[in-house]
Amino acid sequence: VQLQASGGGLVQAGGSLRLSCAGTGRTFRVDDIGWYRQATGESREKVALTSPSGSTDVVDSVKGRFTVSRDNVKNMVYLQMNNLKPEDTAKYYCYGDNAGYGSYWGYGTQVTVSS
Repeated sequence: VQLQASGGGLVQAGGSLRLSCAGTGRTFRVDDIGWYRQATGESREKVALTSPSGSTDVVDSVKGRFTVSRDNVKNMVYLQMNNLKPEDTAKYYCYGDNAGYGSYWGYGTQVTVSS
């Protein structure tokens, strides 16, 4: 399976970005899928995940600002990020997981928020 993330960039604080992740080689339909991020010098942390039923799990630091969504027909997952803060600066990674198949990762896309 391959995951290709896009949509990162440089934005001022308070701005918005939308990340997209396209999957090939495996359908997302039965997998938990979403986003992690890793800032320089920090550990990778979960940002937001969505289950096959569409329920979401979002880390407290981005609740109310970030929204994760999925399109099982297009095999895509999205992360809408609003009211971005400098502390959101990180490389964002698309992630998928299935109990039988295992976990899989895409290459990251850099998000930089200037103050």
